[in-house]
Amino acid sequence: MTKIVPATSTHDDTATTLPPTMTAVVQRGYGGTEVLHQEPIPTPAPSAGQVLVRVEAAGVDRGVWHIMAGLPYVVRPMFGIRSPRQPIPGSDFAGTVVALGPDASDFAVGERVFGFARGSYAQYAVADVSAIAAMPASLSFDDAAALPVSASTALEAVRTHGEVRAGQRVLVTGASGGVGGYAVQIAVADGADVTGVASAAKADLVRALGASRSIDYATTDVTDLPDRYDVIIDVNGRLPVRRLARILTPTGTLVIVGGENGGRLTGGLHRQFGATLRSMFSRRKLGFFISSESGEGLGTLADLIESGAIRATTGTVRPLDEAGTTIDDLVAGRLRGKAVLHPTD
Repeated sequence: MTKIVPATSTHDDTATTLPPTMTAVVQRGYGGTEVLHQEPIPTPAPSAGQVLVRVEAAGVDRGVWHIMAGLPYVVRPMFGIRSPRQPIPGSDFAGTVVALGPDASDFAVGERVFGFARGSYAQYAVADVSAIAAMPASLSFDDAAALPVSASTALEAVRTHGEVRAGQRVLVTGASGGVGGYAVQIAVADGADVTGVASAAKADLVRALGASRSIDYATTDVTDLPDRYDVIIDVNGRLPVRRLARILTPTGTLVIVGGENGGRLTGGLHRQFGATLRSMFSRRKLGFFISSESGEGLGTLADLIESGAIRATTGTVRPLDEAGTTIDDLVAGRLRGKAVLHPTD
């Protein structure tokens, strides 16, 4: 057994005893979910400005699939050419601090935290203190783990790039998913009249999140309707930018969040850069952003949760050994809301 003493303490009775190995999901190459294997690996230790957390719950999002698959190819230089530099998938988590590295005195051993970690599909993970925050007291670990990646992205899309204001008409595509579900709630909390695009089977969820209307993408092309929107938050969308632009108001804003069309080489990037180019010749603002795993928005999200303005969209909770199945279900559109995994089960 390994004994790690918290950096702020000199007493052995406050030390946390940790096992030398832990169970984790590991991938040694790119591909489908068959590249994911659960195996014992050494328990990590925190460096300066880091904490070690026991992961109670970890979120599942599209980014996990992209890194697992190594797609699109143009992003591989960021994560590893032939295999991922970080062999453990997962980023967002909720858990308990079990050890502190040097200069990590903002947190205490035993504190419940949530945020971004390095490889959260494991029993223990290292996280930078700048990428975590104290958990709201009202949240369970499952609900806290459903927030960091998806809700932070939605917050940035709605407030930073969409600049949604009270009274505006807002359209959110992918409104029943992780990012889309939070985008609906945040826009509603900011006073907008929100329409969500999702499958008919998930229309009740979209309306429960605050949307005044839900449109079934399987039967209705929203760009054929006469409605016009001040802001469109397009989450993992496939509709041509020119069609989305025509249902914006003359000075409206389109914010593209991810994209799943365009092939293995560029993914949706050609669509995103095309939107930026089109925006140069229009009064409409058309663009995209790539969200960063920063802890800057976690405090705002905690405040929104505590005030009741938004709620976690946790829909599926499974043990760690079902990570592959859960990712497959996510890609196939079989999940409602956000899925989380339990590494400690």
